[in-house]
Amino acid sequence: MSDKIEHLQDCTCGCHSDEKEITDSIAEDSNIKSRRDFFRNATALTAGAIIPPALANATPGDTYRENEMQKNKAVQNGKAQFFSLLHTSDIHAQLYTHDEFFFENGKPVYKKRGGFAVLKTMLKTLKAKNPANTLIIDGGDCFQGGGVAALTEGKGIVPLINNIGYDLILPGNWEVVYGKEVMWHDLGGYNSAKICANMFHDTTDEYKGELIFPPYWTKMIAGVKIGFIGYNDPLTPKRQSPAYSVGIHFTKPEVNVTKYVKLLKEYEQCAMIFLVTHMGLAQQVDLANKIEVAGVDYILGADTHERIRKPIAGKYAKVTEPGAFGSFVAKLDVVVENGKVKDSNYQLLDVDPEKYKPDAEMAALVEKIREPYKKELNKVIGKTKTNLVRYYVIENPMDNMLTDALMWKFKDHGVDIVLSNGFRFCPPLVTNKVTGTADITNDFLWSMFPVNSEVKMGVASGQQIWNWLEKELHNVFSKEPADRFGGWVVRFKGMEINFTTKNEMGKRLNWIKVNGDPINPEKNYSILACEREGDPFDMLCRMENVTKPDKPGFNMHDVVREYLAVHSPVAPAVEGRATATDAPATLLSQLEGYDYEFI
Repeated sequence: MSDKIEHLQDCTCGCHSDEKEITDSIAEDSNIKSRRDFFRNATALTAGAIIPPALANATPGDTYRENEMQKNKAVQNGKAQFFSLLHTSDIHAQLYTHDEFFFENGKPVYKKRGGFAVLKTMLKTLKAKNPANTLIIDGGDCFQGGGVAALTEGKGIVPLINNIGYDLILPGNWEVVYGKEVMWHDLGGYNSAKICANMFHDTTDEYKGELIFPPYWTKMIAGVKIGFIGYNDPLTPKRQSPAYSVGIHFTKPEVNVTKYVKLLKEYEQCAMIFLVTHMGLAQQVDLANKIEVAGVDYILGADTHERIRKPIAGKYAKVTEPGAFGSFVAKLDVVVENGKVKDSNYQLLDVDPEKYKPDAEMAALVEKIREPYKKELNKVIGKTKTNLVRYYVIENPMDNMLTDALMWKFKDHGVDIVLSNGFRFCPPLVTNKVTGTADITNDFLWSMFPVNSEVKMGVASGQQIWNWLEKELHNVFSKEPADRFGGWVVRFKGMEINFTTKNEMGKRLNWIKVNGDPINPEKNYSILACEREGDPFDMLCRMENVTKPDKPGFNMHDVVREYLAVHSPVAPAVEGRATATDAPATLLSQLEGYDYEFI
């Protein structure tokens, strides 16, 4: 990347330094036992390395650098121009300011962040610094993940996005949740441009084989033309319920990205090319190292809710990701002179309600759209004495509560194991310091379970369960980023497992216990999970060929409400249901081998 940018004489971006040797030496340390150890070693190695003065005196992505770039003589006298990209993603229909999770000094810390009204003020404030040369972009998963979104099939979120004034939007993997037609109409309601180069009509009508959205978008800004190519996760039909993607065919970016890069570079004559992707950090970093993306400057990523505070440099492009839930905005500033890129600065900024006053117009619009559902969504259905969190890769309190509820409801049905998908969405719910509890509302239930799926049962042998878990762990920890589904480890009740993340596929599990006893490969176990719409009837949470499949006639929301009515206040915690020999219980990211840590 750095060889593509001609730097201003007094720039301080530090891109001239070569960090590869440091990264490689870290990756080769076989004694690293956890991600936190990994980054402690990374810090120590960096401290002992010879660092060029430009890097030593600069903090990548700080406000000081931004100000220095704006004050540069070439910018001040008009010889050079300055443009900004503001990037959000994975908002998941979180309308209000909410509790947000941070990991500081080895422990969780919670702060108030996000909310559409605060987000609008922040984006408006940032754009006002350079209104003619600032673009606002969203990377998908916007109209799924909350009560209003679910009850309106996404339509209630569209006016909020339009009120902010986005310039460009990419559909994410959850945009398909209401089906292709609803997705098409909802995205069509956006006033912004939409792009996606790998979602095709899989139909027999006049649209057969055509792209659903334009593959790319160009814009003249700060005196240069820049181009954007969009890619959604090609694994969407496998990650989500298959029924959601009926009528859509997905392809990998490698199929056509080189073609579009050439088109934008040679024929559209773009000075910079950006991929706007919703594929997950591991897959996006993997893509940045493939020759097919040569000519791309940045991959503006999304999906895994990772908080990239310093762009991750691949061989051919740099990768960013702006967190989730409207809690963060990624800001990329670029200086151009005589049609050439001269300097750049990246920051990940908090959507902080103490810094940005909520926009009154947006606040009123949120209330107007929510009004028909307000009474039901605000209804308190239970309380918790512990924080409900879903940020941990291996096990978390939120899903332990959900599987506890299902096991309780079906305790008289002989259920041995309850399963829940490794969902990533939903901000935390933090207890009140005075009362010691937090109210669980119907709205929060929709955030935890945006799809009110049916409960489904089946029977599987111990060997089936073992083989299935090996596949599930591979989906999370595969050494090949393209094989990672983007979700966390599947959640469960009634079972305990221990595994090694870095082992080969089929060799990660060390042991499984069911109800305290070692799993018996020959024994049959009764399993309960949620239905994935479109799966074969004998499939249960991606486990194939279960016997005696059955739907007992309950949905997930009703089961959770019943459980909370009896057991509140609940106090779910991380209990060691899933443990790893080479990763801590607080593991927060799947990405390894790069100078990155989720904080």
